[in-house]
Amino acid sequence: MLIRAGYEITYDCQAPTPMNLLLSIRPERMHDLVTMQRITASGSVPMRQYRDLFGNIANRLLAPAGPTTFRADFVIDDSGLPDPVAVEAVQHPVEDLPDDVFPFLLGSRYCETQLLSPLAWSLFGPTKPGWERVQAIVDYVHDRISFGYQHARPTRTAAEAHEERQGVCRDFAHLAVALCRCMNIPARYCTGYLGDIGIAPVDAPMDFSAWFEVYLGGAWRTFDARHNTPRIGRILMAHGRDAADVAITTSFGTAWLTGFTVVTEEVSQNQCVESTLERA
Repeated sequence: MLIRAGYEITYDCQAPTPMNLLLSIRPERMHDLVTMQRITASGSVPMRQYRDLFGNIANRLLAPAGPTTFRADFVIDDSGLPDPVAVEAVQHPVEDLPDDVFPFLLGSRYCETQLLSPLAWSLFGPTKPGWERVQAIVDYVHDRISFGYQHARPTRTAAEAHEERQGVCRDFAHLAVALCRCMNIPARYCTGYLGDIGIAPVDAPMDFSAWFEVYLGGAWRTFDARHNTPRIGRILMAHGRDAADVAITTSFGTAWLTGFTVVTEEVSQNQCVESTLERA
């Protein structure tokens, strides 16, 4: 399956403003690219690429005063298969976890494990460790939180989402991540593209999406508390402890978001060729 993905995002800065972008796909997906993923900034603003602490590909720049538009448009090859389900995946004892997995057991800015631990053990202590326990957490979060773009608030934590019972995809992910960590299951927050592929059309603007992964059976496994069903065509951009680690843009000064368009759609081979010729 071929998926066209990309974005056009505009910020208006009052003065020259340092910015950090996490808008590239993860290195593990680079070999799937059919066309080049080239991130550009209007006005030929120079950017410097680097790898952050979690291996994500980031870009740093000094945005000039006034509007700056970031763009990318690429085609990627995808299996076309839904998220894998591995009900036999076991939960590892904490002492057996790899060193690089261990930090994803700890509380973080948006995932307050100390606050939520009594709740988590009261709800999920009786469940079977492993996939069944994670699915029980996903079911709980999916039913607990009501989704709505009007509920978006960048400061909302997992505990607040639980109490307020509303939010957007990042809130679903934060609460599920926190509850998993409370149950000694390593969990990390993920952000990327998720188009409306294999489902009924959705009457809402396309956006980036948030989901999470847990470490079970010696591998990272994908779960999505908002949709609570395996989906087709996820394109991972970044993962970290929570949204603070993987914000798509971070500005160190005043930067007003004035334009935001995201594209994620299945395309044919002919459409891919036509798109490539247009860019050339």
